[in-house]
Amino acid sequence: MTTDTTKPMDQASETIDKLAADTGAVMQETKPEASGAGTPVCLVIGAGDATGSAIAKRFASEGFIACVVRRNGDKLAPVVAEIEALGGRAVPFSCDARQEDQMIALVDRIEREVGPIEVAVFNVGANVRFSILETTTRAYTKVWEMCALGGFHTGREAARAMLPRGRGTILFTGATASLRGGSGYSAFAGGKFALRALAQSMARELGPKGIHVAHPVIDGAIDTDFIRSNFPERYALKKDGGILNPDNIAEQYWQIHRQPRDAWTFEMDLRPAIETW
Repeated sequence: MTTDTTKPMDQASETIDKLAADTGAVMQETKPEASGAGTPVCLVIGAGDATGSAIAKRFASEGFIACVVRRNGDKLAPVVAEIEALGGRAVPFSCDARQEDQMIALVDRIEREVGPIEVAVFNVGANVRFSILETTTRAYTKVWEMCALGGFHTGREAARAMLPRGRGTILFTGATASLRGGSGYSAFAGGKFALRALAQSMARELGPKGIHVAHPVIDGAIDTDFIRSNFPERYALKKDGGILNPDNIAEQYWQIHRQPRDAWTFEMDLRPAIETW
């Protein structure tokens, strides 16, 4: 069982609005400076301050160029600076994964100007909780767009880039709601169920063609500023290993990518030892 780490209804609508606000975002027009003719790229869609950034840093430490993506590219400066300080390479992009034309242009530009996408990670979150009676069509649709439609655009464009090379890894971040719909999570669970189904379908189609598609399920609270500020009782369990460390999540993503073709994982669930499940 996952700890309730979502906002109450009066804040949920504001959360939906905020998450969906940047539909007009476009990719940064600054020409990437990390062009590396053949150096593999790890594309992270949803490179937030916790899991997404940790994944980008882990792959950058292995020599990948980390192409980090958020709707608001200005928020990517810290992770880019950290990767570069550690001797890695990172290129930031502003892009809304829900917008097909933006995702097509993003992948095309990375392949043309930065390097071949070897790994693509879809890590966009839309975790909100509110009663089915108060769930509007707009709210449900926006959550689905963030969870499922953005994942579809990411997965399809990554596959189009990878298939001619006959290799690559596509990782979709799942959650407790990917496996069961809890009370109040109709929108989030609907989107996450859809993303899991997309990942399963892609894995079965693309696996025989050399593309490893996987769906790690994050079943627990993650060590973030949000958890620390809003759920201090839960955060206090950190000393007992009760909260997922983003760096440890990122390590598992790296290990999935490294798996030999005769022993591929599709689904891996990650949770603290003391988490009820």
